[in-house]
Amino acid sequence: MIIALLGIFVSSCKNNDELSISGKIENAKDIKKVLLYEADQLVDSAFLNESNEFKFRRVTPDPNFYTLVIGEKNFLIVGQNGDALQFKSDYSDPTNTYDIKGSVDSEKIRDFNKLSNEYGKIYQKIQDDYAALINSNPAAKDSIYNVLMPQFQLNMDKFSKEAFEFVQSNKDNLAGFYAAGTIDQNKYEQQLIVYADEIKSNFPKNGAVQSFVAKMQGLKPVSIGQFAPDFQLPDQTGKEFKLSDFKGKYILLDFWASWCAPCRDENPNIVKQYEKFKSKNFMVLGVSLDDDRAAWLKAIKDDQLNWPHLSELKRWDGKVTLQYKVEGIPASFILDPEGKIIAKNLRGVELEQFLGKTLK
Repeated sequence: MIIALLGIFVSSCKNNDELSISGKIENAKDIKKVLLYEADQLVDSAFLNESNEFKFRRVTPDPNFYTLVIGEKNFLIVGQNGDALQFKSDYSDPTNTYDIKGSVDSEKIRDFNKLSNEYGKIYQKIQDDYAALINSNPAAKDSIYNVLMPQFQLNMDKFSKEAFEFVQSNKDNLAGFYAAGTIDQNKYEQQLIVYADEIKSNFPKNGAVQSFVAKMQGLKPVSIGQFAPDFQLPDQTGKEFKLSDFKGKYILLDFWASWCAPCRDENPNIVKQYEKFKSKNFMVLGVSLDDDRAAWLKAIKDDQLNWPHLSELKRWDGKVTLQYKVEGIPASFILDPEGKIIAKNLRGVELEQFLGKTLK
């Protein structure tokens, strides 16, 4: 009975009006202070005591992300009022392994990070192999890339699959939301749009969640399965064209620019696919993010891009660029003859394979 009463007393001493975070750093070396970030804002700092321990107190009525910055290492945790988090880590551990108690969400993030780190090791090995092979045979750069890129993509695909399974089983907590941010958005755009709609009411006061929800809602009109929004732009001669003018063909809507090195690297592949499939009701429509007309025209000529080209010459501020939510280039959309988006951001071998299956 005494033990039971003691348990009740201890639980009753828990402060439900604040979040407490206590921690201990083994082998702290020259580290004297720990920083605490709430989302992306520095909100507090604490000096380590003689035992390399620290403590923070915050008021946070709703679950929120916090980052402990310890030297050159960052540790993401989740907490809210009533939580008493206990953190422990060995700074000399190169794997950044840590222990966290007092928050189920934080424990889940820790476990997910273990999964992420395993795939990260594979990625690092591929990157190291690439650097070593290039160093020993620079002339074989393209062939080395072609061999290792499928390995990289396979690793990414496996990770994204496991990460999304974790997201699906954690829709009610911020650990699932954290995992969603690690997934290849190009491959999982439709699933993430659905996920955003499912969680939008779960965390109404969390800025990161609501920002993600707004982004996904903005992407929905230009996601796979939607009809591509029509637009009107001038070509190189100033003549106006609408996207709907080309309806009836499969269209690769290609956002690019003369100043974009990855775009110029991809152009030979697009030329190759255009020549291969143009007889099968396929065309390319270029939308340039250039702001220098002469540079735009020169790139078209130099890269032998023999298809229609449109541009507002406004870089990222073009109305069509904003309408299609283009935040990086090259970016592309494949439309079917009815104008429906059937694929996005396919490059290299993936583009060729998709066109080969679709344009039979």
